[in-house]
Amino acid sequence: MSQKPSIPKGTRDFSPAEMAKRNYIFNTIREVYALYGFQQIETPAMENLSTLMGKYGDEGDKLLFKILNSGDFLHGTTADEVTHTSTLKLAAKFCEKGLRYDLTVPFARYVVQHREELTLPFKRYQIQPVWRADRPQKGRYREFYQCDADVVGSTSLLNEVELMQIIDTVFTRFGVRVCIKINNRKILSGIAEMIGQADKIVDITVAIDKLDKIGLDAVNQELADDGIPAEAIERLQPIIQLSGTNAEKLVTMRQVLAESEVGLKGVEECEYILNKLGTSLNNPIELDLTLARGLNYYTGAIFEVKALDVEIGSITGGGRYDNLTGIFGMPGLSGVGISFGADRIFDVLTQLDLYPKEAVNGTQLLFVNFGEAEADYCLPLLTAVRKAGIRAEIYPDNAKMKKQMSYANAKQIPFVAIAGETEIAAGKVTLKNMETGQQQLLTPDELITALQ
Repeated sequence: MSQKPSIPKGTRDFSPAEMAKRNYIFNTIREVYALYGFQQIETPAMENLSTLMGKYGDEGDKLLFKILNSGDFLHGTTADEVTHTSTLKLAAKFCEKGLRYDLTVPFARYVVQHREELTLPFKRYQIQPVWRADRPQKGRYREFYQCDADVVGSTSLLNEVELMQIIDTVFTRFGVRVCIKINNRKILSGIAEMIGQADKIVDITVAIDKLDKIGLDAVNQELADDGIPAEAIERLQPIIQLSGTNAEKLVTMRQVLAESEVGLKGVEECEYILNKLGTSLNNPIELDLTLARGLNYYTGAIFEVKALDVEIGSITGGGRYDNLTGIFGMPGLSGVGISFGADRIFDVLTQLDLYPKEAVNGTQLLFVNFGEAEADYCLPLLTAVRKAGIRAEIYPDNAKMKKQMSYANAKQIPFVAIAGETEIAAGKVTLKNMETGQQQLLTPDELITALQ
């Protein structure tokens, strides 16, 4: 017996039922993005390695899937070079392309490459898979989808306000209760400056970003291990443990950062966003000074979304960046963006059983096939119900009734249409509700009305 085929580790097949759920997620996000004036783009699965390399740090470069050059990629290479050259150098020689690691760097490349065609500010969204040569584990895959939206070419904080509204709208439509957390990179820089550790900004924020996961004592220990003096750690404590309303936190931070120009600018930006949003959101928004997110990347407001009824990590994140396109020779183009974590949202909706039946059910009506004459009677009816927007099919073979009913049950088809001699003579069909077993003798028009 031949060996059963398999797929690469860290990738997945999706069944029809799973695809229906995933499409519900993608379509909901897509509809909301469009509602706010965002336009969809797509970029190739593979990019030139010169586009990708050096944009994600040394660790990121190692996680890039590289594609061997087509043809004789060994041409011009000696056996000695192959034997004694490092893998990374060989990859650079043999590979000119790679699979995209995220949607952000390809987007930056897109903006620079198509700059003359774009109207700024440019509001784009993108829902596509990305690939990372990571070690597969629970919740971490080598192939997964990102659902990004960005505005480039505008420094207005109204963009941040709208992105918070988009987040709120999406999760309201999903029926998921969330907390939107907001902070600002400038506030974090001001905090590091205030405690005399400006050069340790990354160490400080990476540590306090783990507060929810490892607790206060472990965070303080990590700060000490990173060489932060005990006095500076002590001065951090009131900030790390700051509580109260958003307004109270802003008042406190304005006092704490009174000597820091950059810190006060961050407070001012947060205050603007929160004031503009007011009480318009369905979900709470909270100023969280322990929120850090990739600090080497973001320069202003940063945000993250947590589900309130499920224990899971961040399900959406984003922030402001001031020089996205600078890596491709076009400095000074500011942008702000968000990304919905489709895979985690899938898990949340599954755990909370929040998928609407109409969104995930496939066929609504199955016509039973009793033979050639009966099928000929059913085919025009099938066309009519489809024109009315009802998802319908006919069993292709003249099989036993039990087999056709088993097919309907296996596909969770809620209604079956039966047309035998009696129904055909009367110009009607019998509609059977597969859940209740109830049957009705209906005209074609009544059939459509009943299913709509």
